[in-house]
Amino acid sequence: MSSPDADRLTDRQSDLDPTKPIIFYDGVCGFCNRLVQLIIKHDRHDQFRFASLQSDFARDSLLPLGRNPDDLDSLYMIEHPGTDHPVVYSKSDVSIRVWPKLGGLWKLTAVLKIVPRPIRDLGYDFISSIRYRIWGKYDQCLLPTPEQRERFIEV
Repeated sequence: MSSPDADRLTDRQSDLDPTKPIIFYDGVCGFCNRLVQLIIKHDRHDQFRFASLQSDFARDSLLPLGRNPDDLDSLYMIEHPGTDHPVVYSKSDVSIRVWPKLGGLWKLTAVLKIVPRPIRDLGYDFISSIRYRIWGKYDQCLLPTPEQRERFIEV
């Protein structure tokens, strides 16, 4: 017999499109919300879905993959969601996978792959440590516009 939480996760995961990676972000972070809006603006092929790290969906999705949704200093992305073989990325690995897929000049960011992950993550950690001071923090997760709602999971 399965638990109610396991049933809820199974129901949600069966509705996921495995071709659309899910980006998990700090929903109260001003910088993170601006990044999500930038991705949406330039994602002309509707490639990505989004979920706040503060959501139950994030907890249900990330914990079984050994990731901590309470770590709001990290950005996560799951490729092949809802399949038996999801792949999870974090921090700067998310950036070097997302930006080039947006096309145009964003493809140039692929050059960042040559920078070793520990060095990329140092830059990521620095920005993460100052993001609330510079870009602010909301009291609660921002809601997407009605036009964007289908791109967000568990709004």
